[in-house]
Amino acid sequence: MKNKFIKGVLSCAVIAGGLTVTSCSKSTSSKNVSRATGWNINAKEGGFQYNTDFKEQETGPGLVFVEGGTFTKGKVQDDVMHDWNNSPTSQHVQSFYMDETEVTNVMYLEYLDYLKSVYPPDNPKYTNIYKGALPDTLVWRNRLGFNETMTNNYLRHPAYAEYPVVGVNWIQATQFAEWRTDRVNEVMLEREGYLSEDAKYQAASGEVVGTFSTEAYLNKPESVYNGQIDSLQGKMKKDSTSTFAKRSSGIIMPEYRLPTETEWEYAAQAQVGNREYNNYRGRKKYPWNGDYTRSGQRVGRGDQLANFKQGKGDYGGIAGWSDDGADITAQVMSYKPNDLGLYDMAGNVAEWVADVYRPIVDDEVSDFNYYRGNVYMKSAIGEDGKVTILRDSIVYDTLPNGKLIAVNLPGEIKMVPIDEDETYLRTNFSTSDNIDYRDGDAGSSRFFNRFSDEDEGSDKIKMYNSPKHNIDRDSTGSITRQYDESNTRTSLINDEVRVYKGGSWTDRAYWLDPAQRRYMPQYMATDYIGFRCAMSRVGSKSKTKNKTVRGKKAK
Repeated sequence: MKNKFIKGVLSCAVIAGGLTVTSCSKSTSSKNVSRATGWNINAKEGGFQYNTDFKEQETGPGLVFVEGGTFTKGKVQDDVMHDWNNSPTSQHVQSFYMDETEVTNVMYLEYLDYLKSVYPPDNPKYTNIYKGALPDTLVWRNRLGFNETMTNNYLRHPAYAEYPVVGVNWIQATQFAEWRTDRVNEVMLEREGYLSEDAKYQAASGEVVGTFSTEAYLNKPESVYNGQIDSLQGKMKKDSTSTFAKRSSGIIMPEYRLPTETEWEYAAQAQVGNREYNNYRGRKKYPWNGDYTRSGQRVGRGDQLANFKQGKGDYGGIAGWSDDGADITAQVMSYKPNDLGLYDMAGNVAEWVADVYRPIVDDEVSDFNYYRGNVYMKSAIGEDGKVTILRDSIVYDTLPNGKLIAVNLPGEIKMVPIDEDETYLRTNFSTSDNIDYRDGDAGSSRFFNRFSDEDEGSDKIKMYNSPKHNIDRDSTGSITRQYDESNTRTSLINDEVRVYKGGSWTDRAYWLDPAQRRYMPQYMATDYIGFRCAMSRVGSKSKTKNKTVRGKKAK
């Protein structure tokens, strides 16, 4: 048998007993014809269904596209603090999306309002869901300063609506990102006809019991909206093959999340606007070009380029000309964006990032999307072989400061750590929790099993032997606190301290360098740390309009 491809047509000639039989040809140039089997894709008769019209990922609400590339991560400027905690390393970052501004008070209030509507706090079962999401407004208080105006007004007063939200700890920031993912995907499914136009509002107003979870929809769509999805489906329900959207439909957006430290630093440097050698090698001091914090341009010369503390007792300068326009935080977009179109990547508020803090960067560090903090989880599978959906149960976590946080809400998929089924004979990972991997601690050495916590003086051999405070709640909700009074503790670093980046309105210019890094326990909040979200890009590295094929711009 001889097979020939002629202009996309498969021609088959079968030679048997001197007789040549030519088969019917089948074009393979159509995008709806499989290049693997020759079968029709998306045929009305049935068979394989796939979205062949997908072009590229859509930019989600509030996001800016950041094309990935290589850069020098780490501080190479003056280190007057002698931290030595950010050795320069060459890194490559995949393309991603990042919020144009920090998450504002009004954005966070939308989240709180949703939780209050769907999980009414006057219902004892739901009380701690709303309370656990509330920012800590007491962060504004100072023993020797009068800040009660911010304590009472900063979060909710419309004068501060477009100011960055503060008083939010790392855990609350990640939960906001999860909530945002679900709300955006509801909009996408409504737009494409998979959900009715009023579905999201019915859930938000309490007309429909339950809510929408992206992962629950993808894995067990009949469970969404507490099992009431049938009455809330859109026009696509008429097509029996498209009742529910799938991941392969290309409609569901990747999750909103906190950016990794590497992503944040890369986006803050914004080297796309200046390709000088020194900048490429990590010598760009600020998110803007130059070594000064004031504008050197003819228009606005002398104006401050960020909101930061200029000196002892100087939070904005002399009123009028040369004032930076803010004494505490400033309204977002008050200063020029960097070359990527991102605002306040220096000053205003510092920002949480996803990474667990470690002062040591391993000499064999990953140079592709570096991140410390991976804890691999999987969906819990029930006896029926399907994913387990949390119905009425709510999973809470008591933080070291006594605050209750809901880590799993009704309607979400129950997650469990991966086990030997996923790790056996793997070379790229062997456990679920990889936070401590090669971090310099004794626990990362192959001899760690020779020691145990019961061994006398074993704490002395551990690098990250931070205090271990215990907190418990009894059946009545009363808290029992046990403070660690050990004299052998030598560090505040553990697996619950997270990196935050960028200078803030309380910081001197030294901290505006994108490479600077600090840490704080993930359950704590301050009046100078906020956050912004990021989203991974799927598919091509660059946007379609920038793609080139053999030096020619793609059509």
